[in-house]
Amino acid sequence: MPVIVVANPKGGVGKSTLATNVAGLYARQGHAVMLGDIDRQQSSRQWLALRPTAAPAIKPWDVVGGSTLRVPRGVTHVVLDTPAGLHDQQLEQVVRLADRIVVPLQPSLFDIQATHAFVRELLARPARGRAPKIALVGMRVKDHTISNDQLHQFLGGLKLPVLGYLRDTQNYVHLAARGLTLWDVAPGRVERDLEQWQPLVTWLNHG
Repeated sequence: MPVIVVANPKGGVGKSTLATNVAGLYARQGHAVMLGDIDRQQSSRQWLALRPTAAPAIKPWDVVGGSTLRVPRGVTHVVLDTPAGLHDQQLEQVVRLADRIVVPLQPSLFDIQATHAFVRELLARPARGRAPKIALVGMRVKDHTISNDQLHQFLGGLKLPVLGYLRDTQNYVHLAARGLTLWDVAPGRVERDLEQWQPLVTWLNHG
């Protein structure tokens, strides 16, 4: 059962946007997918509560005994959104679960600095069995800006695959407000965004 973790210890970098759309991709492909938070707030449940019944199903955690979280029976793919401040023991637990870790970041100095430290922490962890594959995605990127150039320069210096740069668009905001993803609407409405997702889709499915 593939477990995809979307992680960055800095808040507001687009983790939930990425996680919900990865879950939506798997659901559209016909997989039995669960989207969950490794967070007491369980904010993914709020998004799932908005999801139309006609859209491909995405399951939340099963809550056992009022507090214990469990993957529902029959699930074949798991996507985990993570909280800000992910470090130390909590990060260790996440790494053990993950088959793939996707690290989103925005083109700002603070995001770049936080992500650089987080990537170093991930790569410095001692190998214990199977190591997850790690890749990065630029979020809310605006073409022809200094910050975009800085982001490209920074990511080019890391020894990790860069799966693409997702543009700054209200499409993600409007879809999230309805519990939807790029994969739930007519492709012509989000054609440019789907094109930007193709390297990430390939990596998730085959990389």
